[in-house]
Amino acid sequence: MTNIQELTGDSITLLKHMISTPSLSREEQDTAALIRQFLLTHEIPSEQVGNNIIAYNKFRDAGKPNVLLNSHHDTVKANPGYTKDPFQPLVEEGKLYGLGSNDAGGCLVSLIAAFRFFYEREDLPFNLCLIASAEEEVSGKNGIEEAYKHVTECSFAIVGEPTLLNLAVAEKGLMVLDCAAQGESGHAAREEGINAIYLAIEDINWFRTFQFPKLSSFLGPVKMSVTMVEAGSQHNVVPALCKYVVDVRSTDVYSNQEILDIIKEHVKSDVVARSTRLNPSTIAIDHPIVQSGIKLGKEVYGSPTMSDQALLPIPSIKVGPGDSARSHTADEFIYLSEIEEGIAFYIALLNNII
Repeated sequence: MTNIQELTGDSITLLKHMISTPSLSREEQDTAALIRQFLLTHEIPSEQVGNNIIAYNKFRDAGKPNVLLNSHHDTVKANPGYTKDPFQPLVEEGKLYGLGSNDAGGCLVSLIAAFRFFYEREDLPFNLCLIASAEEEVSGKNGIEEAYKHVTECSFAIVGEPTLLNLAVAEKGLMVLDCAAQGESGHAAREEGINAIYLAIEDINWFRTFQFPKLSSFLGPVKMSVTMVEAGSQHNVVPALCKYVVDVRSTDVYSNQEILDIIKEHVKSDVVARSTRLNPSTIAIDHPIVQSGIKLGKEVYGSPTMSDQALLPIPSIKVGPGDSARSHTADEFIYLSEIEEGIAFYIALLNNII
């Protein structure tokens, strides 16, 4: 299929069906079936891993490198401020309204359209691997992280997220730390005990003021924020324990483990990371896929928001139709014209490296 208008029409129809099919994270089985049936209707075989759908181009060649096309079909819960039915695809003034229309349904259907455009090409210098992933909104372990284990290793990925078709070439990671300052209880009226709150304050001040030596050119400094504190049982008891939580937004110049090691070297509190798997990501500016996007007149930037990029062990760019500012908002929408532009862009992006 190489007709952009037909691809656009099919994509809008598919997106409408996706909007009308609830697909909260970890409950995407119905949209998984929908996407798989859509591919089958267009004579494209696929496989399913959990609620992830995987497909390859028709003339896949084991001797060629693989390029991953990925976006997700799960959604967050509907914002309580909705004035429209979030599961009713409604077109008004060139906008398609509905939950997941912008994040990231428009990107996914556009990537599927680009995949279909190249599906029967015999002269591609690479294979295309399509993954419509689940659990992106919750960074779930049964989403792209699991799906990628079941595909042939890819050289790089195009991750579809709403970016106004600009290229996110770096993305912040996330680490949540549970910290505990250990003191010694005593009676507040006497000079007894070691106040765990005072010990925690010293470490909290370090988190507030410490500057990591390396600075990311696209993402700036690593950001650490103490967001929760818990201590004490009653007014006259010196607390022996002060717990606090630190939100760490990592950048592409450090891995999460490297940041964790630095933190443990500097603070006295016990520090436990809930997970180190949501790492920052980056791709070289001189990478052919980045240069392809630049040739198409697109800007490059660093993204503060996370996507499936965080769980992919390969270089990737994040790019797609729609606007991140609309994601998770009430009465979410995508312009119909953005879908057509997204399809044409993805095709041109890949054509430039053929």
